[in-house]
Amino acid sequence: MGLLTAALPDFPWDTLVPYARVARAHPRGIVDLSVGTPVDPTPDLVREALAAAADSPGYPTTHGTPALRQAVVDWFARRRGVPDLDPAAVLPTMGSKELVAFLPSLLGLGAGDVVVHPATAYPTYDVGARLAGATPLPADDVAAWAGENVKLVWLNSPGNPDGTVRSVAELREVVDAARSRGAIVASDECYAELAWEEPWVSEGVPSLLDPQVTGGDLTGLLAVYSLSKQSNLAGYRAAFVAGDPVLIADLLATRKHAGLIVPAPVQAAMTVALSDDSHVAMQRERYRARRVVLRGALDAAGLEVDGSQAGLYLWVRPAGAPQDCWTTVGDLARLGILAAPGAFYGAAAAGHVRIALTASDERIAEAAARLNGA
Repeated sequence: MGLLTAALPDFPWDTLVPYARVARAHPRGIVDLSVGTPVDPTPDLVREALAAAADSPGYPTTHGTPALRQAVVDWFARRRGVPDLDPAAVLPTMGSKELVAFLPSLLGLGAGDVVVHPATAYPTYDVGARLAGATPLPADDVAAWAGENVKLVWLNSPGNPDGTVRSVAELREVVDAARSRGAIVASDECYAELAWEEPWVSEGVPSLLDPQVTGGDLTGLLAVYSLSKQSNLAGYRAAFVAGDPVLIADLLATRKHAGLIVPAPVQAAMTVALSDDSHVAMQRERYRARRVVLRGALDAAGLEVDGSQAGLYLWVRPAGAPQDCWTTVGDLARLGILAAPGAFYGAAAAGHVRIALTASDERIAEAAARLNGA
């Protein structure tokens, strides 16, 4: 075992293999709702942009083309309530997961430094801290940081797996607490275009970079976004980080040395995707319809949905007495439905399972039928 892997937990999804085997044995096959991978087509205009840029014999720029960075700036102003972002303070990344995993290392964190992340959270925040030799601290309340040498605070709003959305006031509380101790705040916002409940449908999901949060000062703040969910570009590895110009410049310098560059055709595709809102609205409607079908079936089956105000998942537990998540996973597997156990997302999540909306209409309908006893 290598030095890095020795510090890491086992890959969580490997432990689902026996349950997947049970689900696959169902007479009508498996309905795999355990992973949030898009299944719908990549929009034509994005594929056309990729193909048009396919003749790319030279090295692309690490910082991203001016057109891409301006598209990000325009998108933030149009969709996220963040005006006047500096194009120099935008940096494309090869998907958002690599940035989450390596940001503590890229920031120079190490032994003795604390990385805060949500108590119920996607495991890569924890993994990124460990890769850097820092200490992960799962916590939702800023009071839990007292006495800790906090250097980086991760937010995830809307949250994976629980769909929690942080308000402007809640974001501001974290920013103020982090600034009081010189810590950086990074917000993973990749589900922001997928709001299902008010006030977030009408008002939009707040960004960390919103002036109401920042007070007009982006110092120490980074927002991370991915096109995987809104544009079905998971296979393109298309994402970006934006915020504090000084931090972006430091990340850019390091990434130049490391050769961490988004391919030129992908940059061209991102530029087009960010400039078109219509395909995002169509995809949102697909997920909304699937969510209605699945949530109705879960309610009828006696399963409670908590949180889940936004994002690609339903955060589910049996009604009544608490039940260990692995028991629920097993119950669903016998129906041929594979879900992700809350144990993947921290000790605070052990009573829930995560059920993804990322399956075809036919498979979602099939899951609903099984939950309804058909």
